[in-house]
Amino acid sequence: MVAAARLEQANQDALRRMCEAEPVLTAVAAARDVVPGMTDRTILTSGPAMPFARYTGGQRAALVYSALYEGLAASPAEAERRMEDGDIVVGACHDHGCVGSVAGVYTASMPVFVVRDQVGGTTGFCNFYEGESRQRLNYGSYDDGVRDQLRYIERVIAPTIGAAVQRAGGIPLKPIMRRAVHMGDELHSRNTAATLLFGRELFPHLLHAEHRDEVLQTLSYLSASDYFFLRLSMASGKAVADAARGIEASSVVTAMSISCLGTSVRVSGLGDEWFDGPFPDVSAKLFEGFTADDIEWIGGESTINETVGLGGFAQAAAFPLQNYQGGSPEAMIEMNLAMYDITVGENTDYKIPYLRYRGTPTAIDVLKVVQTGITPVLDAGLAGRGGGQIGAGVVRAPLACFRAAADAFLARYGPVT
Repeated sequence: MVAAARLEQANQDALRRMCEAEPVLTAVAAARDVVPGMTDRTILTSGPAMPFARYTGGQRAALVYSALYEGLAASPAEAERRMEDGDIVVGACHDHGCVGSVAGVYTASMPVFVVRDQVGGTTGFCNFYEGESRQRLNYGSYDDGVRDQLRYIERVIAPTIGAAVQRAGGIPLKPIMRRAVHMGDELHSRNTAATLLFGRELFPHLLHAEHRDEVLQTLSYLSASDYFFLRLSMASGKAVADAARGIEASSVVTAMSISCLGTSVRVSGLGDEWFDGPFPDVSAKLFEGFTADDIEWIGGESTINETVGLGGFAQAAAFPLQNYQGGSPEAMIEMNLAMYDITVGENTDYKIPYLRYRGTPTAIDVLKVVQTGITPVLDAGLAGRGGGQIGAGVVRAPLACFRAAADAFLARYGPVT
């Protein structure tokens, strides 16, 4: 049996660690140079680790295309054979300190943001936003344009930003994120203010760069990419959530992940075990020409932001989302308020102006999810069959994965008394 007081103390500890975290962008580097366990033959993707044979659809395609991009195979057939044989190692993003946007797909040469929690000492990594095109590798698309854009990021954008970050001695992200929430972002499906604020922090350090043309290209890239900051908020979310991992008797969620097979969650007091469920329910606003039948689940771990009190847990701060993913202010408020019923407490930094600066609901408690039947609200982009983004929407995580986690928690710690 676990005493209610012990459970409460453990969960308050998890909440405190999430709120006290101070994520700082410390570097930009190739994945092979900084990601633990990354090798030249490793490709990382979203979801729990599993054999290559189990990957299907767009997530499998993204893995194959990643091998082609990295030069690990000359054809899709060779890429599949090498992954099936283990010559190319397919790994799970979370097992390497990374988070995957949609399919995720990290290769050794891809640049990543390195974000360190200066309080807890944990580090999160995320690769770069690929740009505004609907066709992107992380959405299971690959052609000459996708490849050239990735090379451009690798050879121009990332080195220029990395040098500026080095000159700055690191860039604290929490002040940017805190202000962005007050300016209409929820740091998942809306990052417009955060991207602009990050560019402002970067600008003085770009002025000292040697190559003026590359600086101008980088500024142009930032100004055209409203979702650039999403990958920084994801790396931050990973570092912050990991600060709350491994707390004995804590029922707080430390990761949520979607793969081509379904939805999974991790819980602080249960280590790194994943608990699985089906695909989420979704209410979507799709791009012209697409229907709900075109949606394909190919992965996604940007839900790390909801895990730490952002995204769908800050919807009431981001009414402009109506234009992107549908819905109404009333629905956003109602969903946001419901999230207080399944979390440990309120964030001390991220506050919602409409709710009179009430802190965002933070630290999802699997026991409360099961007790109330209220599932987490997740903001998300949606992939289509055959690749590419086809829309965005409000996603509801399935109850089954939380029930499985709660059952395992009670089996380990006993009933709450």
